This record gives sequence, structure tokens and C-alpha cells, in this order.
Amino acid sequence: MPALAERIAFLLWAATPDRPELCATPLVHALAARALDAEVEIHFAGPAVRLLVAGVAEQLYASPAREKSLAAFLRELLAADVRLLACSMAGATWVEADEVYIAGSAHAGATAFVARALDPDWRTLVF
Repeated sequence: MPALAERIAFLLWAATPDRPELCATPLVHALAARALDAEVEIHFAGPAVRLLVAGVAEQLYASPAREKSLAAFLRELLAADVRLLACSMAGATWVEADEVYIAGSAHAGATAFVARALDPDWRTLVF
């Protein structure tokens, strides 16, 4: 069996606060990749960047049962050393000047994800 890739980057752009039911799958897959000891990054682009705004994900649940908020997933990802990266361009469009990002998140431009997609040591998934 060939060796597993050790690095994976996820891009969230269609999984947005307006569609929280689409958000759990990429977050769970990122946690699964971390459980397999992969280095994991999640890049938040377009309106998905709002998931990293403090307070937004606290109110969002992926299912009507409301068993786990998206913020709980994000905290779990940060605790597992997954890098949560807000697209700088998306932030300029979708995040108000008085809003702040959740602690532990960082910024990265679009080029950072494209570089991951071009790097043979990384795998990429888009949601």
C-alpha cells in the first residue's frame, strides 16, 4: 500500500454561514485527517470567511437537532493544531471593520491555497 499523503488543505467557499448544513462535512474531514496525523489547513474564502468571525459560528448548527455548534468544531480543530486561515480578500469584503476573528485563526491570501494545490506534497479538497 502506498504511503498516505501527510499534508492536506481544505478550501471552504460554498460551505457558508447561510448554509450551515454544508459546513460540518469539511470540518469533520479535517478532524479525520488530523487523526491520521496529517498536517491540516482550512482556508476560508468568500462568505465562508464569516465562520471565523467571533460569535458567528456559535449560533450555527449543521443539523436541526443542534447537537454541536460549528464553533465547537472550530475549537476542536484549533485544539488539534489545524490551521484556520481567513482569506485576506474575502475578509475585506465580508468582515466589518469592528468585527474580530476567533482566537487562533490567521490570514492567508488566495495564493497560499493555490500554492498548496500545486505542491505535490499536499492534497487539496474544496467545499
